[in-house]
Amino acid sequence: MPGMPLELYREICSEIKNFKGSARECNLYLSEKFSDVPNLTLGSIYSLEYQRRMKQNHGRISVAAAKYYDRFQEAVNRGEEPGIILRISQEVDISPALLARMILEQHYERLAPELAISVSKALISRKMKDTTLIEDRDVAYEVYLSTLHDDQYGPLADVGKHSLGQEYELKLQRIAKDLKLAFRGEEHLRMKGYDKTPDLKLDIPIAVDGFIVNWIESKALFGDEEGHRGYLKDQFGTGLVIYWLGYLETIEQMNEKKIIVMSDFPCNVTFMNPQCIKPPQL
Repeated sequence: MPGMPLELYREICSEIKNFKGSARECNLYLSEKFSDVPNLTLGSIYSLEYQRRMKQNHGRISVAAAKYYDRFQEAVNRGEEPGIILRISQEVDISPALLARMILEQHYERLAPELAISVSKALISRKMKDTTLIEDRDVAYEVYLSTLHDDQYGPLADVGKHSLGQEYELKLQRIAKDLKLAFRGEEHLRMKGYDKTPDLKLDIPIAVDGFIVNWIESKALFGDEEGHRGYLKDQFGTGLVIYWLGYLETIEQMNEKKIIVMSDFPCNVTFMNPQCIKPPQL
């Protein structure tokens, strides 16, 4: 599948920015309007755009975390229906899980002297993942609802993204094994002390349309310019990045002859025959 035309990509992003509603509602709307684009691709583009917006909004909201915690507690004391964090998050345009984390941090910072605890990121992350560890019933239930309804951020969203990533990594490994490619995986490379590692480092390179591929990276998302820039730094020579959910056509011109991008494993692979390599003359 070729790269997505820039005009189509901009149209999708424009619809996402102008849409008022939840992620699920927006993805349903996008799938109806852009019926020729796979749902997973639309979902990935939405997720990337949403994350960028949340990065912009997070600073504005986090400096007022104490105010939003007070507002939350006042709503609890008034006996408002559950879903308080969800409603506030929609009003101020922030991820429910991100707002829930801020409120949870405020909750424990105010209780810290009484409970004699140190409020750390690890403590908050643990209680976000298992809300039964939160002593306050109302806070626990509200945080639980926020993570349950947030399919972009939070523990449940992280599990889903990790699972999808592993699914495509295993697919890449199965293809490589079926083709009898000799390779080293990410874990093996980390054991050897490499900081930045591809999913597959080929022991014997292959060629795709004459381009030498030394490594292959599997990405279970849509490839855009911002995310792709990180691969332009030389790590193991020339390589291949597979964006299983598609990619923007303009990143093909960004690669400086170091990387090729595809949306599936290439069919036209040329294998190197080690026996054809002449030994150096002594």
